[in-house]
Amino acid sequence: MAMTMSQKILAAHAGLDAVEAGQLISAKVDLALANDITGPVAIKQFKKAGAESVCDGAKIALVMDHFAPNKDIKSAEQCKICRDFAAEQNIANFYDVGRMGIEHALLPEQGLVGAGDLVIGADSHTCTYGALGAFSTGVGSTDMAAAMMSGECWFKVPSAIKFVLTGKPSRFVTGKDVILHIIGLIGVDGALYKSMEFTGDGVAHLSIDDRFTICNMAIEAGAKNGIFPVDDVALKYMEGRFKRRPAIFEADPDAVYDRVIEIDLAAIKPTVAFPHLPENTKTEWGEIAIDQVVIGSCTNGHITDLRMAAEILKGRKVAKNVRAIIIPATNEIYLQAVHEGLVDIFIEAGAIVSTPTCGPCLGGYMGILAAGERAVSTTNRNFVGRMGHVKSEVYLASPYVAAASAVTGRLTSPEEL
Repeated sequence: MAMTMSQKILAAHAGLDAVEAGQLISAKVDLALANDITGPVAIKQFKKAGAESVCDGAKIALVMDHFAPNKDIKSAEQCKICRDFAAEQNIANFYDVGRMGIEHALLPEQGLVGAGDLVIGADSHTCTYGALGAFSTGVGSTDMAAAMMSGECWFKVPSAIKFVLTGKPSRFVTGKDVILHIIGLIGVDGALYKSMEFTGDGVAHLSIDDRFTICNMAIEAGAKNGIFPVDDVALKYMEGRFKRRPAIFEADPDAVYDRVIEIDLAAIKPTVAFPHLPENTKTEWGEIAIDQVVIGSCTNGHITDLRMAAEILKGRKVAKNVRAIIIPATNEIYLQAVHEGLVDIFIEAGAIVSTPTCGPCLGGYMGILAAGERAVSTTNRNFVGRMGHVKSEVYLASPYVAAASAVTGRLTSPEEL
């Protein structure tokens, strides 16, 4: 039976020769992830079920990233639940202040996820790891609890959409522009419970960070997962990092897809998602004044993202009435930004640099919007009230566009500077 790349990974982890779209399976997971919001819920369900010990502490990761360092008593209590559970269950992959990072940038960096893996996470953006050729997807906290107990999870095998990428992106066009373009094309439910499988000659022109960004936002099109083929770019990233041997799966030539969509990367322009949906994309816009810029998150907090922002901000100043917040995704990325002089550029431009955190992305802290305020953000969602007041607005963009907007005080393409 012909299978897609995602279906082959699921079949291998279910111990089956083949699977087909719509089939219900139980499969062994290589890693189960939770954070300081979803972790306590999973732990509560774990204990409610009467479980005394996890199946395998090495296959669990708990990352304190949404409200850490803790912003209030409630968030401190949430982290303490996870901290105590990690100590009690001898969970080695526990990341807190000092070892921290935003989960979906941290786990690949630490070599905990890689090619051929089956990864679940109690966070919708777990689909990020498809950039390395893994099948990774978000689940509920109850499924997370079950996986901690059994080492397995159930899946409905998804069908797939094949995206054939051709051409080479032009100057100032990034992975963020590519995925926003695709979401604008197919809509926020255009890939509902499907695999988004990316292939074609254009893949070679996308950096690993571009691929992380694209897979990260597959969920914004409703997808079960996003996934790229394992090529030299992916293997180079995993070399000396990934703690297991990469398992490389390829789609069969005659695999069945619900749709095949060709995307000419050379034709894509800097793209912005206007409020209040990621599908509301535009490549041209009028005079839109802004109050805040956020560059960071699990979507665009990588070192290449910070370099893009620094390229724009170097020798320039953040506009007087704009708050510019830069958030490296991990401590390692933060330190690299320091060594490269990027942090100097940001501070001299009038921006602030935060410890790694999801903070403002979900309206948590470190950049909440008041009524009537607008932000240009490199995060992944711009729903009503996502970053603060329900009458605020969020414009999703690449680091280039976000940094250019910080300089002018209005939504700006980097080509305008």
